[in-house]
Order: sequence, then C-alpha cells, then structure tokens
Amino acid sequence: MPSSPLSRSVTVATVAVLLSLAACGDGLEEGLKEDGTGLTAQKLSWETCEAPSESEGGGTAPSPLPDGEVWQCATMKAPLDWDEPDGDTIGIALIRARTSGARSRRIGSLVFNFGGPGGSGVKALPGSAQEYAKLRTRYDLVSFDPRGVGRSAGIRCEDDEQLDEYFQQDGTPDDAAERTKLLDSTKSFNAACEKNSAETLPHVRTTDAARDMDLMRQVLGDDELHYFGISYGTELGGVYAHLFPRKVGRAVFDAVVDPTQTAEQGTLGQARGFQLALGNYARDCVSKAGGCPVGDSEQDVENRIIRLLDDLDARPIDGIFPRDLTQTAATSGIAQALYSQDLWPYLTKGLELAYGGDGSLLMSLSDSMNGRSENGEYSNLTAANVSINCADSAPRYTTDDVEARLGDFRAASPVFGDWSAWSLLTCTDWAVAGAAEHPDVRAPAAAPILVIGNTGDPATPYEGARQMVEALGAGVGIELTYRGQGHGAYNSGNACVQRAVDGYLLKGKTPKAGTVCR
Repeated sequence: MPSSPLSRSVTVATVAVLLSLAACGDGLEEGLKEDGTGLTAQKLSWETCEAPSESEGGGTAPSPLPDGEVWQCATMKAPLDWDEPDGDTIGIALIRARTSGARSRRIGSLVFNFGGPGGSGVKALPGSAQEYAKLRTRYDLVSFDPRGVGRSAGIRCEDDEQLDEYFQQDGTPDDAAERTKLLDSTKSFNAACEKNSAETLPHVRTTDAARDMDLMRQVLGDDELHYFGISYGTELGGVYAHLFPRKVGRAVFDAVVDPTQTAEQGTLGQARGFQLALGNYARDCVSKAGGCPVGDSEQDVENRIIRLLDDLDARPIDGIFPRDLTQTAATSGIAQALYSQDLWPYLTKGLELAYGGDGSLLMSLSDSMNGRSENGEYSNLTAANVSINCADSAPRYTTDDVEARLGDFRAASPVFGDWSAWSLLTCTDWAVAGAAEHPDVRAPAAAPILVIGNTGDPATPYEGARQMVEALGAGVGIELTYRGQGHGAYNSGNACVQRAVDGYLLKGKTPKAGTVCR
C-alpha cells in the first residue's frame, strides 16, 4: 500500500503514510516540567556531522552550505517511556544548520519532519536545505530522527537478505495458497521486529515523538516550537498542537494527512489519490508534441499498465540482477514515480523498458521507495514505518475484511486497488496494541497553523487539508490550496506557495484563508 516517499506499508512495497493514528488527552500540556533540571536542562554537544548510518540510508557526510556553514549533529536524551520520565533514556539524533542571517534577527529554531513515518530527518534536511535557504535567514534549520528511526533507537526487524525476499513476495494474492503465504510473510516480519526491538516497540507512538519535540524545543532554548511538517509530519504536528497548544509558534503543515480517518479509510483515499495522479501523468504524456511512447490516449496508458501488471503476476521479468521485477515491485515503482512531476519522465522510460522485458528502472524506483541502496543495504525505513503505524493504529484487519472491501478498492483504482487493500494486513499479529482509530489533533488554544493542500497529491489527498483545518478547531488552521502535481507544495517551487509560507514563517503574516495558488 502507499506510504510516503520516505516510507512503505507492509505486504506491498509502499509509499505514503498508512496514516499512523495517535491519540491522547484533551489538549493538556503534558511533558517534563520546565524547571531547569533533569532532561530539560541538558546541554547538547554539537559536533560536525558524520556520514549517515546504514539505518538512516547511508551516503556521505553532508557538505558545507554555500556560505561555508558546517552541518552540526548532536544527540538529545529523552525518556524511553514517557509515563516514567525519570526512567531509562534513549538518544534522539539531531542535525542543524545555524542561521545565515544576523543573530539579532533570529526568530529561533525551525524544526522539520519530512514524513514517513520512518524517514530520517538527519539525512533528509541537508539534501533539501537549498529549498529552505530563505527560511534560514531567520531560523536555525533543525531536523531529527524520530524515535524508532535511524540513530534514534532505530527499530530492527529483518536483515537485508530477508527484506529482498519480503519485497519480492506477491502482495496481491489471487487464491488461498497465495493469501496464506502473504500472511505467513507478514507474521515473520512482525515477529522479527518483536525479537530484535521488543523494548522499543511500545514506545514509538506519535504521541511519544510529539513529547520528544517539546523536550527538543526546551533544550534548543525556544519558548515556542516553530515547525514545518510534511506528509506524516503534519500528523505529528497536529498531535503536538493537541498536547501542547500554547507552545505552538509559527507552524506549516504541507501535504496533509487526514486526521479523521481510520487506516482503512486513509488507505482507500490513497488508492484514489494514486489513481488520480496516474491519470494526470497519462494526460500529460499523451499531450506532448512528440507523442507518448507508452500509450495513445489516457485510457490506453492505463490499460497497458494493467496488462503489464497482470503479466508480471504470472511471469516476472529481469529487474536488477539477481532480482526479478514482480507485479508488486512494479506497482510500487510506478507509485514512487507519481510523488513528483520531475519523476514522470523516468516513469515513461521505466514503462517503455518494461514493455520490452527490462524491469531495471521500475525496480530502481521501487528500491528507492523501500529504502534499499545500490549496495543492497536497507535503511530501517520499513521497520520504523510499520512499527510506528501499528503502535498508533488500533484496527487489526483480517483477510475476510480485505476481501469484503476489495470491490471498493478496485473501484477507487483499477491499478492500485488490490495493492492498497491487501496492505491492510500490515499490523496483523503485531506485538503492541494500537493506540486509537485516528489521531486527536484538537488544538483550539494554538496559534494559527498554515495548512496546505495540493489538488494533485497522490499520497495525502487534497481533502485531508480541509479535514485537518476543521479538526484543529476554529481560528487555528488556515487553509491554502495549491493546484499542482506531486506530493507537497512548497518543494514544488511554486512562487505563490513559497511567498505565503515565507511571509508567515519569516514575518508572521498569515495569508487569507482559502487562498488558491496555481
């Protein structure tokens, strides 16, 4: 099923936010006392950043910024169990770039969460820094690996070899034997998580990460949390606002998760979202002057993709040696390419190659979604994504539940329907009970939050922005619409969106509710 480019949902190689579902109190500001003692008084030891760890996705150490500023990393201690704040601690990995502007004009720290759940902010922020260069004129840019992710007590489940097999499985079973195999694979993965990370699994809910962020705010020396949340990061931000409404500073939610939906409703919405994005891609492809090499019309593009996936279900083709491109891997690769309009040419080429028997490019896109590097090593993206989603989401679905709803999913998306529906088995037999059906983001006492919805977003459908605005409470959420393509709005480069966000974060000027950017 779909999840964010940073994440994936089980049984199928995934994509966007399974909608981890958190819940909690009634807007009570819960956390450690701000009395200058204990964990709130800790001093961070900032040092030059090392290369990202394998669990964060690997790679090289972040290069200095254009003005010569060096990226700094530190580890913050946080309670393992927030119900026992004086008990055992874990380390939360942080990264920052100090403001490029005059210290006298510095507003504070701007904390980013780029989504998932399961994405490493320590790795993601340096790669995106230039997109946020203007914001750095008045903020220190800060991100982190949320608990369970990367170097922050990262969850461990299966090893690289087992994950290769896991992502090769048939995620859309057609008969009883295939259903049993899928369930067995899911149970094996979940059992590996419990075996290797039993101590951490109960403590990776979104409410736990929100409390970590409030501790982070205090340790960074800020009276309020200034925040930029993307995709799942909007859910985390909403839960933070619910728990700590009076600590919300200037906050932006981009690519918004619908906080009112169950996992089933959210997954069905994503199936519709990816189908919409696929139609937008196909329309664009066939409109080009030179023609579209993967179809003569929008419907022809879709029909050929459906035939390809049906053929791959019976006969996989060569992928990246020694792995074949299966139906499930191809579906996730196609979905990955729909996250950004910049990837549409790669989707066209990947489909063109696959029709000729070469599945390498679609498999490369699938690997990107699943956190697999070219050397065959996986980040802990999948382990963290599943662990956080299952700790948050109370429902536990069965094969009977899935089969009862297959018709609705297929109606929502002929291409992604089955793939999405069967991903509902992700949390079957999970070791930790889920917290709630959906997160509580009520925050009537919070400062204004800019909430941006993208009409062409595949992973967090546009309607989620309006639901977030209503759930936050009257006068809190300020809705802005971007009529564009891809996952998110600010990173699209749209000047209207960036003016609105920059004006709020840098000057405190909120755009008019209902503003539309094209």
